[in-house]
Order: sequence, then C-alpha cells, then structure tokens
Amino acid sequence: MILYQLKCRQDHEFEAWFLNSAAYDGQQASGDVGCPFCGTTEVTKAIMAPNLSPGRSPRSGGSGRREERAKRVAEKVLEAVDDLRENVKEHCDYVGDDFAEEVRRIHYGDGEERVIYGEATDEEAEDLDEEGIDFSRLPFLHRRNS
Repeated sequence: MILYQLKCRQDHEFEAWFLNSAAYDGQQASGDVGCPFCGTTEVTKAIMAPNLSPGRSPRSGGSGRREERAKRVAEKVLEAVDDLRENVKEHCDYVGDDFAEEVRRIHYGDGEERVIYGEATDEEAEDLDEEGIDFSRLPFLHRRNS
C-alpha cells in the first residue's frame, strides 16, 4: 500500500491509499480519484516529504508491519464507504441524471422535500454551489478493485 498526498483543482489537499503507484495511475486515468471535499476528479499528487524512520534495519520487519497496518486501515475505510453507500441506497430516493434539476426543485420549494441522490457533472455541481444550494458529492457509487 502507498499513501499519496493529493490536491484537487480547487486546492483541497487530502490523503489517499493505493495498492501501488500503478493502481493510482490507473484510477487517476479512468477518473476514479475524486476529491472528498468537492467531488472533482481533477486531482494531482501534491508535494510531500518522505516519511523515513531512522534506526530500523530492513531485516526488522517494520516495513511489513506498516504495510499490513496500512492494508487494514484501507479495508476499514472501504467498509465504511460500503456502509455509507448502503445507507444512502436504503434511505434516499435515487433520481439518476436528474439530480441537479430535482435538487433545485426541492431547494426552491417546487418539489417534494426529501433526501435524494444521483449523478451530476462537475459543471452542474459548480452551478448548484454558485446558487447556494446545499448538497454533498460522494464519490463512491462506482468502486473498482485494483
């Protein structure tokens, strides 16, 4: 597992775990790496300092323990995302590609007030944000294993 410091086009910085650098490259190329703050998939690696642990020899097994711990943490994060996905599916109305239109109707009182989820393009999300409409982007609906 590898931890990257990432930065989106809106300068949000966050960390993300990947199986290896090739997994990051593949997920980035296919648009599967999204900012947890704004949801944009325009994400790059941020500058980061290496985390070196002086005084440990490679024979001590420290690296293997760190990798195992990182794997367990990543698995817990993925389990939490799965739980969130199931909770949203169970308690919210799916509106598909009509999300932006439907959330506007609800916001302006022209639609039934309820919790919804669906898809929105980056441009639609920016428009909703500029209108002051509260919503959250959750980049978790199309998870792929790498």
